[in-house]
Amino acid sequence: MSNILVAYFSLTGNTQKVAAAIFASLPEPKTFKPIIEVQSLDEHDLVFIGFPVHSHSVPIQAEKFLRSIPRGKKIALFSTHGSHTGSRLSREAIEHAVVVSSQAKLISTFSCRGKVSPQALEVLSRSPEHEAWTEMAASARTHPNEHDLEDAGNFGSWVLTLSRHQGT
Repeated sequence: MSNILVAYFSLTGNTQKVAAAIFASLPEPKTFKPIIEVQSLDEHDLVFIGFPVHSHSVPIQAEKFLRSIPRGKKIALFSTHGSHTGSRLSREAIEHAVVVSSQAKLISTFSCRGKVSPQALEVLSRSPEHEAWTEMAASARTHPNEHDLEDAGNFGSWVLTLSRHQGT
């Protein structure tokens, strides 16, 4: 059995909720921690790494963590965002994270919507160039919802299956 880590960076709680749903779907031995509390990845065979999308990219705290992943470590990436799932805006951060962590062995990725803080919406709504995104982000206020969390759990199970087929 693999020793699994679910590590996340979360400001509003969205990514932490998704991380918890993934964690719940996984067998023991497993560990659940914010990325700032992770001291070493040596004891973990599989690492799930989650972060919110900030300005179409990976927050610096998560990017530093991704850059520190040892060569060949099996990882799965997940993100939360205010954009519509599958849109260019929702994919850019995951694509950046894949590049930043290219030394690792990527198993799969997952993303889902998450509510955007009212403060961020307020600031962005003042800029005409962000008007369309602000409207889209406002519609994410009920996410992650029960369906998103169920999908996150299914992602965790799926990644574990893929990881086992690729050897430990």
